[in-house]
Amino acid sequence: MPTVDQSVTLAGMTMKNPVVVASGTFGFGREYNQFYDLGELGGICAKGLTLHPREGNPAPRIAETPMGILNSVGLQNPGVDAFIAHELPFLRQFDTRVIANISGNTPEEYGIMCQKLSQAGVDMIEVNISCPNVKAGGMAYGTRPELAAEVTEVAKAHAGAVPVMVKLSPNVTDITVIAKAVAEAGADALSLINTIRGMRIDVNTRRPILKMNTGGLSGPAVLPVAVRMVWEVSQAVDLPILGMGGVAKGEDAAQLMLAGASAVAVGTALFADPYAPLKVRDGLTQLAARQGLSQVSQLTGGVLPWN
Repeated sequence: MPTVDQSVTLAGMTMKNPVVVASGTFGFGREYNQFYDLGELGGICAKGLTLHPREGNPAPRIAETPMGILNSVGLQNPGVDAFIAHELPFLRQFDTRVIANISGNTPEEYGIMCQKLSQAGVDMIEVNISCPNVKAGGMAYGTRPELAAEVTEVAKAHAGAVPVMVKLSPNVTDITVIAKAVAEAGADALSLINTIRGMRIDVNTRRPILKMNTGGLSGPAVLPVAVRMVWEVSQAVDLPILGMGGVAKGEDAAQLMLAGASAVAVGTALFADPYAPLKVRDGLTQLAARQGLSQVSQLTGGVLPWN
């Protein structure tokens, strides 16, 4: 392996390498621990948590596409208290950063979860704002800047010293407007992109393949969208970015870092290859070595746009 420093810093949090596993694709790590030491990862973003347990959406809730998958799992999870009691101690066995992902229906729910998780000792909290605000008629927090800012302010007020990273939705006209709103509200970092809404229909039954009709598209198909949005956001705000969306190899991760990301997350690729994050890490390191870099972090923001 080339002698390249793999360590990066994200919102003051140092990671041994820039590769994180994305929320919702790694569970709480128990299954993947059968394949390798989870301490080899830069960080683990645990499955999305809600204040109370959720059973998720009815099946079918996964549908393959030629370049990815659609999912409408519906945030199935045991609830934040169960995570703190049973899953966090397991994750803490490993030499890696633990990031908790949270979703709520009201700002108050986000605040309660941030307080619980900060006291429990997670390294970072990822705030999913692609959730419906029950007080605003089901409008997703991430689609309106004032709602995104409100959640960010509440999260920061209850997270103590734990950094708050806000996960942005790509299902907006201009993602930089939302990025600026959460930056002004005090976010420590941003993660993007979340899934893109999509739909598949069985032409024989004429019914949508997913029981909830639509779902979130992830996988290689969304990489160019993710690269574009990371680049736009990095130009608009001065916050560290965790880039994600379609990362399956080192070159994919390098694109996101060159666009402005400080670290990257691997998600859908895990379903086909549990070793994908380690391959991305090694591929990224080899690419940096070929380019004569002494640190992987030197890739961040290195894109040379034509104009």
